[in-house]
Amino acid sequence: MLIRLPRLIIGFIFTATLTTCDSEFLSHNKLDQIKRAGVLHVLTRNDPTTYYESPEGFTGLEYDLVILFADQLGVKVKFETPGTFADILNRITKGKADIAAAGLTITEQRSKKMRFAPAYHQVTEQLIYRSGTRRPSDVSSLTHGIIEVAKSTSHIDSLSYLKQDTPDLTWNVNSELDTEGLLYLVNEGLIDYTVADSNQAVLIRRFYPKLNIAFDISEPRQLAWALSLSDDSSLYDEVVRFFKRIKEDKTLAQLIEKHYGHTSNLSYIGNCKFRQQQKSRLPLYRKYFNSAATQYHIDWRLLAAIGYQESHWQDKAVSPTGVEGIMMLTNDTATELGIQDRTDPAQSIAGGARYFQQRLQVIPEQIPEPDRTWFALASYNVGLGHLEDARALTKKQGGDPDKWMDVKQRLPLLTQEKWHQQTKHGYARGQEPVEFVENIRSYYDLLVWLTEENQIKKNAMEIDSEDPENEAVTIDPAAL
Repeated sequence: MLIRLPRLIIGFIFTATLTTCDSEFLSHNKLDQIKRAGVLHVLTRNDPTTYYESPEGFTGLEYDLVILFADQLGVKVKFETPGTFADILNRITKGKADIAAAGLTITEQRSKKMRFAPAYHQVTEQLIYRSGTRRPSDVSSLTHGIIEVAKSTSHIDSLSYLKQDTPDLTWNVNSELDTEGLLYLVNEGLIDYTVADSNQAVLIRRFYPKLNIAFDISEPRQLAWALSLSDDSSLYDEVVRFFKRIKEDKTLAQLIEKHYGHTSNLSYIGNCKFRQQQKSRLPLYRKYFNSAATQYHIDWRLLAAIGYQESHWQDKAVSPTGVEGIMMLTNDTATELGIQDRTDPAQSIAGGARYFQQRLQVIPEQIPEPDRTWFALASYNVGLGHLEDARALTKKQGGDPDKWMDVKQRLPLLTQEKWHQQTKHGYARGQEPVEFVENIRSYYDLLVWLTEENQIKKNAMEIDSEDPENEAVTIDPAAL
């Protein structure tokens, strides 16, 4: 029997159904939508300070932070690298991505168009010039020469502020190149000056040693992620909780140490000397480093960096303590490894690779990369016993014995009787393994730079005509 319901009842049911659907839809706030979709859409830029591809895969401070945040949410990340800095700002302002994690400086003007998360790092803006040219002493001396800055950067605001007291100050705005590209032009002598954030300057100067810092042009500024303005604060609130957590548990400090902790220990002279010997000496031994690296599954450039730190790639090198060869093996270590002639480059490099692999294997399993490699390098220099003593001191003093950032602060204490008398293995020249590790990290970064395609140069000299907005990479943190 067909039952006919009154129209009023039918209308009530239909309206109630729509209301229920609308309510369910509206309850899915921004954070819920991201979790349901399983993807966090992030705008960033290719830069050593943010996001780039290394021999081990993608890395960079912003990359690491985003991956941690996505892991907290349980979603994948779609990284997108718009062609210019202005594109990033425009797209996050219009809500075309969830987060902009691109080394953005918090400014008053930007805060009117986007919402900044808690700051994670502090920088100053610095005027950069080339060695061999006259160093400008102050803003008034910049009225002669070409200054170029990237479009939509906070550097334009800083220069505009300085112009109030120096009316003759002028600059060009480059709409095609980012700050990295302009730093390359300064290094090549094609422009006189540019402006860069201090974190960017300290990283790039390792690769372009002719770049120099003249002076700061701004007060300290804060870097932060940016989100679009919205009444929905669900995603913003989750970001706030994330940064609160990683600041309290020191994860943020450890990431900053990972990317910047070794960047200022290599002098201009040391940098230039390394480059010269990379051209003159390294080719003599490259095949031995390649062979040993393949056999022991180690990046040949890391082995070469160890070799340079030990002997500056001199196969007949001998130290006052009796260690010899490119990898500076002791007589006892060479005997244990079956090395008959420490001054033979093939034997020395193979022995050093095997010994380093052994160091990696005895580092406690719970220590992850890259700290695991730094600990292995430290034990290569000072021995596992003294390293374990430093880890014990670290734990006793409330630090994390599994983090290189904390342990490298305690290794130098092994020179002091107050501390080494509390240890199992006693006195050690604890500053040496710290310098050993940090130097090797710098040499490794330089070798990677010198042996990989120079993307900065390519971008600066050949502006890509393709649409950069189509460049995107999706990464699942769970797979890392």
